[in-house]
Amino acid sequence: MFRLTPVVKNLIVINALVFLAQQVAPNAEFFCTIAGLPYADFGALVPGFLFLWSYKSDCFKPYQLFTYMFVHGGFSHIFFNMLALAFIAPTLETYWGPKRFLAFYLITGIGAAVFSILVNFFFGAGEFGVMVGASGAIYGVLMGFGMTFPNMEVMLLFPPIPIKAKYLVFLLGGLTFLMDRSGQVAHFTHLGGVVVAFGLIMAWRKQGGRYW
Repeated sequence: MFRLTPVVKNLIVINALVFLAQQVAPNAEFFCTIAGLPYADFGALVPGFLFLWSYKSDCFKPYQLFTYMFVHGGFSHIFFNMLALAFIAPTLETYWGPKRFLAFYLITGIGAAVFSILVNFFFGAGEFGVMVGASGAIYGVLMGFGMTFPNMEVMLLFPPIPIKAKYLVFLLGGLTFLMDRSGQVAHFTHLGGVVVAFGLIMAWRKQGGRYW
């Protein structure tokens, strides 16, 4: 599972380089100068762009829907995201091909952010703070893996027991929810990655062939 494919390897390298930049210049004012918004200067997503008449952020830029996926809030945050990417994603990239996998990763990551913002606006239940991390795309990858190889058994690292791929995303999603006591985890972004991945794969299946 840890034989990295080209796109997966490049994604890990990009995430690592951005994280390094955060450590080297944590207070750099490249994009945003509003106080109290950590990582906003490195492209974190500051919501408020969809419905400017009800909420406005002077820090929002459209590219944040893309760049937020490469910004992380700490070492454990990036470590576990990249571990999951290295563990699961190479199988999907090998099966779909680099271009298809990259498109899937980016669409689910961007879609996860939009989903979270929409949930917040319509139901008041999302995360309207600064959003960072690849988790939305990672959960999309997990959902894609579970739908494409539902009965493939994956050996967990902690604990080292086998589990079928179709159950993996629900196990990880449930553990993340139950173990979060900080209120800082963007659960609706995770859910957005799952929902967008499900819809995208169902659309590909309707087209016939191998999802493309």
